This record gives sequence, structure tokens and C-alpha cells, in this order.
Amino acid sequence: MLEIVLLDDELKAVKSLEWEIENYCQGVNILKTFTNPNEALLYLKNHTPDCLFIDVEMPQMDGLEFISKFQSRQFEVVFVTAYSQYAIKAIKESAFDYLLKPIDTDDLVSTINRLKYNKEKQNPSDILEERLNNQKRVAIPVDGKLVFIEPQQIAYCKSDGNYCRIYLCDGNELFLSKKLKDIQCLLPDNHFFRVHNSYLVNLDQVCEFVKAEAYIVLKNNIKIPVSRNKKADFLDRV
Repeated sequence: MLEIVLLDDELKAVKSLEWEIENYCQGVNILKTFTNPNEALLYLKNHTPDCLFIDVEMPQMDGLEFISKFQSRQFEVVFVTAYSQYAIKAIKESAFDYLLKPIDTDDLVSTINRLKYNKEKQNPSDILEERLNNQKRVAIPVDGKLVFIEPQQIAYCKSDGNYCRIYLCDGNELFLSKKLKDIQCLLPDNHFFRVHNSYLVNLDQVCEFVKAEAYIVLKNNIKIPVSRNKKADFLDRV
């Protein structure tokens, strides 16, 4: 379970980010939310989350100054702001990631997944527990009924506007009146990765990556494009 803290001087922004995480990101526990940097600072002196999501522009104390208060910190930092000029400063402050407002849901999910993946690499026992949990079947809503399938039966999923197609390893196909991001939330993120806005793939089904043309080949010989901004994360995962 990934444990995080949210800090933004605007209550509306905090509530919005909290809602996005609770509705689109699995395996995340929001320990605390703050609009006052000093209160957050006091909390973090005595508690250690896995990550702090923090706004850069705050009147009492900006995000960069806030982070400088920690000579050594045991948590990751994700800066959230509407001002892209802070990106270089954020990198220099060893931020794990940088999200621009308004936050894109896919970018948020990707960041959360990478945070969880990094935590798992440091905690082998957590990996074993998650793998055991992920053996459970998932319920996929299809034509007014629930179809129970095991995640490993899925080769890949493809977006079709407000709909989604799930392609199974046995060649069968499911058509759902759900968006791809909704299906992504149902599947274990240590096995599935959004390589493109339109494609979610089962990493266990990937057998080749063609660098020159930026696409992967699955075991069933299906070719799937990998978007430029997903390439680095994909290679880290495989």
C-alpha cells in the first residue's frame, strides 16, 4: 500500500487531487491532506509517508522552500503546479515527478504506478503479497452482466472512444461501455502498463520492443505502438 500526503494552499485543489487518486488509483492510502505548510511540516517531522504531493506556489512557504527544510528525507516528492517554469528547479530538488495543473488523470496514474513500483523494489515481501492478491479474478461488466476473468488471460486492452475492447490470449474479445482508464483501475498495475493513450498491455505478453519504430510485439504477434512519453517508463518496467 502506497502512503501519501497532499499539500496545497487551495482547498479546492487538494480535494480535487484527493478525488482523482481515490477514484483512479488503486493501492493508495492518503494519510493526511494540508493547506497550511507549517502544519504539514510539523506532521512530516514525526511521520514518514512514501510520497508528498506538494504545490509549488504557496503564499506562506513555497514548495521548494518547504522541501529545503529537510536535510535528509525518507519520502519521495511530486511537485504539482500550474507553472511549468518550475520544472528545472523541481528536478534539481530531486523530485520524483512533476505534474502540471490541471492534472491529467493518465499522468497521475502513471506517476502513482511508478511510485508503487519503486516501493515494491525496495520491499520484496510487498511484491509477494501483491502477487498473491492479484491471482484473484476481476469482474468485467459486459452487456449488463459481469464476466469473471483472471488478469493473466488478458493480452491487451484498446480504447474505442468512450468504450473499450479487451483482447484475450485465447483470441476472444470483450466489448465494454467503459473507458480504458476505468479498466486500468481494475487490473493489477504490476502486470499491466499503459504504453499509449489507446493501449493497455499485459507486460507478461510482451516479447519484443522495436526501438526504431517504437512498437512492441506481443506473443500473439500483435504490434502495439509505444508513445514517446511512455517509452522510458515502459523500459523501466520490463
